Amino acid sequence: MHDPAHLEALAAVLRSGSFEGAAAALNVTPSAVSQRIRALEERVGTAVVIRAQPCRPTPAGARLARHAEDVALLEHALAADLGQETSRPHVRIAVNADSLATWFLPALAGVPGLLYDIVLDDQDHSADLLRRGEVQAAVTAHGAPVAGCDAHRLGRLRYLATASPAFAARWFPDGVTAGALAAAPALTFDRKDRLQADWAEAAAGRPVALPTHLLPSSQAFVDAARLGLGWGMNPEPLVAGEIAAGRLVALSAGTLDTELHWQVARLAGRPLAALTAAVRRAAAAVLS
Repeated sequence: MHDPAHLEALAAVLRSGSFEGAAAALNVTPSAVSQRIRALEERVGTAVVIRAQPCRPTPAGARLARHAEDVALLEHALAADLGQETSRPHVRIAVNADSLATWFLPALAGVPGLLYDIVLDDQDHSADLLRRGEVQAAVTAHGAPVAGCDAHRLGRLRYLATASPAFAARWFPDGVTAGALAAAPALTFDRKDRLQADWAEAAAGRPVALPTHLLPSSQAFVDAARLGLGWGMNPEPLVAGEIAAGRLVALSAGTLDTELHWQVARLAGRPLAALTAAVRRAAAAVLS
């Protein structure tokens, strides 16, 4: 059995990024936090924190921090069953930026009593965070349950290739062709983002090397397209108003749908049952 105070100190250090921040959160001295971390490292026989700016977990530290969060969730659920008050536990969730920008926040707002630690990651990669035990739940494109997790289908998020009317007239005067795609500046969220490349390949009938800006923000994607910086794949719920107002146009009738699923660690399933229900309701209101 690990000392709960030691696990609490580790989780606080990793959340705040420093021993001083953890001390303030726990209302103890930095020396006390350091002693607890040292005792934990002696207990497990390896380092649990990389002492940098900010502090980062070692693989053992990450697993222990997840364990601490799971224990806090279970104790929160037990206290609720017994009619007792308890501190709000942290829940670490991986979510893709477009879900966060379109439908996910109402789910979080609908479940009081939790503190959320949101990790942004591409839906094609967020399941890896579950496999490594770095998050307790994730919105992911993978429907097959990760080991130790339960999976729930959420629906399809539809994407449209959008640009400003002036941009479309300048770069795509003859429609979407391989030559036009190879010349027109695109928008890409980050190096994991395959949406533009996949849509362009389907539209052109072959892979196309896209000249692209890297722009890691869903709202900035819409703004950049409206300002004529480039074209990009935007979630339909996020740009429907812009298209209706004539500020953006769809480059073609072709769309790209991304299947989304909610996966939650089985150990946290019961404590997070209300959150799972809220996520499924919020998704059903927007996704197809």
